[in-house]
Amino acid sequence: MTSAGVGVLGAPARSDQAPPGRLRAAGRGGRPGARGLWFVLPFLAVLTLFMFVPLGYAIYTSLFTTKLIGGTSFSALANYDQVLTSPDFWDGVRRVLLFAVIQVPVTIGLAAFFAAIFDLGVAKFGRFFRVVFFVPFAIPAVVGALMWSFLLLPQLGPYTRLAGTLGFPGTNYFSSSLILPTIIVIVIWEWTGYNMTILYTALKSIPRDVVEAAVIDGATFSRVILRVKLPMIKPAVVMLVFINLVGALQLFTEPSILSAFQPQAVSYSFTPALYVYNTAVGSGEYNLGAAAAVVLGLVIGAISAGSLAWRRRKGDLA
Repeated sequence: MTSAGVGVLGAPARSDQAPPGRLRAAGRGGRPGARGLWFVLPFLAVLTLFMFVPLGYAIYTSLFTTKLIGGTSFSALANYDQVLTSPDFWDGVRRVLLFAVIQVPVTIGLAAFFAAIFDLGVAKFGRFFRVVFFVPFAIPAVVGALMWSFLLLPQLGPYTRLAGTLGFPGTNYFSSSLILPTIIVIVIWEWTGYNMTILYTALKSIPRDVVEAAVIDGATFSRVILRVKLPMIKPAVVMLVFINLVGALQLFTEPSILSAFQPQAVSYSFTPALYVYNTAVGSGEYNLGAAAAVVLGLVIGAISAGSLAWRRRKGDLA
């Protein structure tokens, strides 16, 4: 039997003695935070190398102007002033905003509809069809755009012939008036499966007893979806809205592929991303292209930061 303040072997007990677990942790290599840093260092290295370094170089390059006669000289914010006052750049911005106003709601609406059907088990062979719906997102955007380009070829494509059969002969999906709706259809086809997968996963996280209680109370199929399930996955819907909006601002692959089939329908500034590419690579004005890229990056960054702030204020994020 030991008295208070006396150890097992008769030595006085020390109140400042560290627990054995802490001693073992210290003996295996120092602080836990220092060990955890080694796990994130590869990610930080890749992020720095492929994100921060190119961004810093783009900002640096945008502050200079290179001329055929006179070489490169410091021009401060002159390139930014030229971009911000360029009607071509803002025409591209307005075009992608119109694109987003149509594409984002339709894509998320279709995704929510199919996700709800698969979640409630209404459709047979749901697992097979979920895979089928996701396949377009797994296909590279270049391959998807090329495939649709051949399907929509004037006079030769099956959809052009179908339009003629329905009473719209001579339909040209690559014309100036139809090129934007054509791109919207292609992007909806590409992204609906991805959005559906996210929403389906969110719907599966809803407790089943909530749905059963609504059914017992007499709720119909549509009311269960619209009044019970969708409000409970609002954070996922809001996240997808901002993801699709940012993707719309970066629209590049589809119009650049379609421009090979109908060059006059897709201008060099059809979208802000095309404006950056054609200015820097096509025209060789790398400094001006870098300034346009920084402006576009700031717009996307502002939307992303606003999304996080808005979701945190609504309580969607901790």
